[in-house]
Amino acid sequence: MRLAIHQPQYMPWLGYFHKMASADIFVLLNNVQFKKNEWQNRNRIRNATSWQWLTVPTTYQFPQKINEVQVDFTQNWQKKHLHSLDASYGKTPFYNDYIPLFAEFFCAPASKIDRINIDSVRLLAGAMGIQTETFISSDYRFKGESTERLVNICRHFKADTYLAGAGGRDYMEISLFEKAGIAVEFQEFTCPVYPQHWSFGPEHFVPNLSAIDLIFNCGPKSLAILMGTGR
Repeated sequence: MRLAIHQPQYMPWLGYFHKMASADIFVLLNNVQFKKNEWQNRNRIRNATSWQWLTVPTTYQFPQKINEVQVDFTQNWQKKHLHSLDASYGKTPFYNDYIPLFAEFFCAPASKIDRINIDSVRLLAGAMGIQTETFISSDYRFKGESTERLVNICRHFKADTYLAGAGGRDYMEISLFEKAGIAVEFQEFTCPVYPQHWSFGPEHFVPNLSAIDLIFNCGPKSLAILMGTGR
């Protein structure tokens, strides 16, 4: 049983979903420190010249956790994001197939950033056909901090393998996994090059965007492309 853990991000990039699709269980770690101006309330999409941010405004106050941060609804960010998707992807091959999912998403967003992010993760995973079972960490009482908590999450779900991001080598205490009899694997991911609207040849391709970009451009082939079995 291979398990992966990651903070819920807003409309995450392809590496996030490669990690999810490579695991049997994916835990959304929503009760840890919110990181302002990173990926927990924004992500990037393609535009005519390069890329642009989609940012969800928040009323964050240090040291709130992700599941404590309220979304700022005094700004009509939902309408702006939907307009940006139309401007960037309105002429892509699969825009009409998938835009109703996003329109529905923006009609009834949750009040806290973790729930908006979780909904966005599940929206994109579903659109790509990823069937990995997901769980939310705040629904449980996992003890410990940092690596100890990761080990306890693996134990709870009876996972024998933990799939970590490449950056995990810099902060994880591998010895704690070894003591628990849990193997550790590190994700290896390179963004695939796929047909991308606004890109006129590989030299203009912009990698590592939100999975939104792959879905609108490649539709049902998205998962095969993501996992390296399609082009």
